[in-house]
Amino acid sequence: MDLSTLVMYAGFALASYSVVGNDVIQTLGTYLSSNKNRPWWVLWIFAGSILVVALVMGYVNNDITYGRLDKIATPDTLSLWYLLPPLVLLIITRLGLPVSTTFLILTFFSASSLPGMLNKSLFGYGVAFLSALIIYYLIAKTTEKRFHDHPLGSNTSFWTNTKLWTVAQWLSTGFLWWQWLQQDLANIYIYLGGGKNLTLIEFIFSLVIIIGLLGFIFRSHGGAIQKIVNRKTNTSDIRSATVIDLIYGLILMLFKYNLLGLWEAKLPMSTTWVFLGLLGGREFAMRARLGMKLKTRVQSMIFSDLGKATLGLIVSVTLVILLYVAQGQDPSTLFD
Repeated sequence: MDLSTLVMYAGFALASYSVVGNDVIQTLGTYLSSNKNRPWWVLWIFAGSILVVALVMGYVNNDITYGRLDKIATPDTLSLWYLLPPLVLLIITRLGLPVSTTFLILTFFSASSLPGMLNKSLFGYGVAFLSALIIYYLIAKTTEKRFHDHPLGSNTSFWTNTKLWTVAQWLSTGFLWWQWLQQDLANIYIYLGGGKNLTLIEFIFSLVIIIGLLGFIFRSHGGAIQKIVNRKTNTSDIRSATVIDLIYGLILMLFKYNLLGLWEAKLPMSTTWVFLGLLGGREFAMRARLGMKLKTRVQSMIFSDLGKATLGLIVSVTLVILLYVAQGQDPSTLFD
């Protein structure tokens, strides 16, 4: 096995662990938080089944990244430098920082795509924040206050029906998970040539790696990133989680299309920024609508989360500059 092939498989494994430990928890965090009393393996089987379907469909259609790498060229050979992004991401994830794997990994492969990805991600944050702000301001008293005042299972009404809300939450999670997979599988499979023309053995290898890592993260109850979700208001309520997941999934679906030419539909985006924008807008709206004071703690929480995400962008550009310098290239030509 030559060095490039070794880097390819090692990079894929490291990227898989880093992406599963960071972005997946941002997507399935409310699902884990609101189902913490269920066995982890039950949750894993549900999420894993959807993952298998998405991967198999992508493999059969020879488009396992669902077009997200159509505008990003993958190099023919990979040097040891290409192990740097997932290694750095691994360290950052262990520290519990919700950084963007899209910026950290894909920018390393295609620096020229960064402006487009950044533009789309900024729109994602803005759309998510404003959507959550408006939606939750309108529904907070009808839903969140009612959820808070009437615990699940306390009576037989629609608002407290455990079975109904469990089904609704799992359906909304499945919808969100499917939308996320079509966005972020690119961050992993870029190490396997964008997932194009994989042999059956290579595909099975990749599937086993990702499914296994997903199980590990579920067994560890989400790891450090899960704290970002847990500290937001009422996210452990399965009814609140249902609404969050549905809105998140709809926003990700929206960005699969080229709406008014504001962003490139096929270009990858940071789902991390969408996630943080959604939770930030929700937090502001709920506290304003329900009469809670907007204390500095809430504002600092939101800006802190956004700052951590921005850190990933800064690290991404720094890594690319290091690569250019190491290869004797001029960093000033990065975005030419």
